[in-house]
Amino acid sequence: MSRIRYDLTRGSGAPVAFEDPDRVADAIIERVGKNIELAMPLGLGKANHVANALFKRAAADPTIKLRIFTALTLEKPRGKGDLERRFLEPIADRVFAGYPELDYALALHAGTLPPNVKVDEFFFAAGTRLGIAAAQQSYICANYTHALGYVLDRGVNVVAQLVAKRVRGGETRFSLSCNPDLTLDLLACRARKECDFLFVGQVNSELPFMPGDGDIAASEFDLVLESAATDFRLFAPPREPIELADYAAGMHVARTVADGGTLQLGIGSLGDAVAHALILRHRRNADFRALAARLDPGDRAPTGLRESAPFELGLYGVSEMLVEGFLDLLHAGVLKREVDGALLHAAFFLGSRAFYGALREMPPADLAKLRMGAVSFVNELYGDEAGKRRARVKARFVNNAMMATLLGAAISDALENGQVVSGVGGQYNFVAQSFVLEDARSIILLRATRTAKRRTTSNILWNYGHTTIPRHLRDIVVTEYGIADLRGKSDRDVIASMLAVADSRFQDELLRRARDAGKIERGFELPAACRDNTLERIARALEGARDEGLLPALKLLRAASPPRLARLLARGFFSSAPSGELRDCLARMGLEHPSSATARVEAALLTAALESRR
Repeated sequence: MSRIRYDLTRGSGAPVAFEDPDRVADAIIERVGKNIELAMPLGLGKANHVANALFKRAAADPTIKLRIFTALTLEKPRGKGDLERRFLEPIADRVFAGYPELDYALALHAGTLPPNVKVDEFFFAAGTRLGIAAAQQSYICANYTHALGYVLDRGVNVVAQLVAKRVRGGETRFSLSCNPDLTLDLLACRARKECDFLFVGQVNSELPFMPGDGDIAASEFDLVLESAATDFRLFAPPREPIELADYAAGMHVARTVADGGTLQLGIGSLGDAVAHALILRHRRNADFRALAARLDPGDRAPTGLRESAPFELGLYGVSEMLVEGFLDLLHAGVLKREVDGALLHAAFFLGSRAFYGALREMPPADLAKLRMGAVSFVNELYGDEAGKRRARVKARFVNNAMMATLLGAAISDALENGQVVSGVGGQYNFVAQSFVLEDARSIILLRATRTAKRRTTSNILWNYGHTTIPRHLRDIVVTEYGIADLRGKSDRDVIASMLAVADSRFQDELLRRARDAGKIERGFELPAACRDNTLERIARALEGARDEGLLPALKLLRAASPPRLARLLARGFFSSAPSGELRDCLARMGLEHPSSATARVEAALLTAALESRR
């Protein structure tokens, strides 16, 4: 399969080097003037100090017009209630110590964004912009692959990116590392003289130097910021604990993946659960088969989606994001099907500190098989379509959703009142690919229920006032209760399949709505095997299996019913004096010596919750 080659040679001149971000801001304003159209990569690849210096100038000088185009702004977690803040703040201070907050994000949260500064984002970190009017009003609804055109339409004149640096044989090279996604195409556009902008790099010593298309010459940069004062620890969220329901859903997805095929994975505990299940299938096949049988005792998995053999040929990855689960699959011998010397093509990455360290320390020959490149290559078939079709055989594009309707539409990015939770990203791209590639399938993965404020509701709904993936693109939906194969099915059969993977507490009401709408016959009854879709059944099925990370204490308190909270409170009040690790946890949250009645209640609840997880 041939690749698009980027001829980014611009000249032999070295970039102007700076140690002070304020001097970089001066140079930018001197070169482009006071109307600054700043583009920064999504996620990890932002040049934080450069952005903050420009923001500071604009905040102090209303004649400067600063418009920022970006996505997935990374921020330290913020608690909502008092107990949540006490729990999160000490963790955030330790986990994200040294990471410079982005001033525009702080201003958005505080409602103090200057009128001469605008922030356009096409993807939010999940939930971080809910209720923030300035962010909601400036949100750009875009497929990941369309964002490039929107950047160009705005007349981008500055691109600022975090980069890795390497000097070998006297030659300085820079790596776009975590974010070649849109930048490679922007640089190619500039090389063709179809656009022009200042390219500003900020060097970070922790950022892995990724080879391949994102390894570019110093002459591509106009300005480079590098100093000890602006070097910082990368944003590195710890991996989420995997719940039993996630493991069950991951086991179901693992049965849909064909040996010798292609895999896309999403971020978070559901994606990690899929990777874990695939490894279990490969390394401990008998255990995998036994667990799969216990999760699906009626053998309800659709025909053609009952894969269970170890991976002889292995998988090739084509994934918008290089998630940590792919490294797990690589080390386990599952990710081993090479395409032109590559095991995986991806467009960006973000992960834990251990993940970054693994990439930095990986032998060069192995690292070269993880190809970071343009999102236009990964997410689309355009450009060497024939080669991509040969490579992306038996593809399984696994993406997460928040909700789904009984008729097969997926809700992944926003609420029905218009408030955006995250963004479309590349989800539609992969769904579209699944319908034009031979033997490919789109898999929408979601939890059957959600619990908020101690109230559990179904994530499978009769209808919803917003859609991310329309029902005419319905394919496979997976919950912890099984696999719903919807492609090419009638509405009646889609409803029956979705009811079979819904939580049993909500099946009757969903069925009633479908009957009342005349979409399923009045006499329809769910099979008995589908009537025990409960977390208790999942727990029984996975009893004795390896539980990697149960609910942390705070999630336990969120989900607890009032009687459960009362029992926890009583247990906490009558618990013996805390010692060791428990005392340290209470101290970090300022609850070791509670002085008020509220603080004493919080300390008791937390003590009981922590003790229950021992």
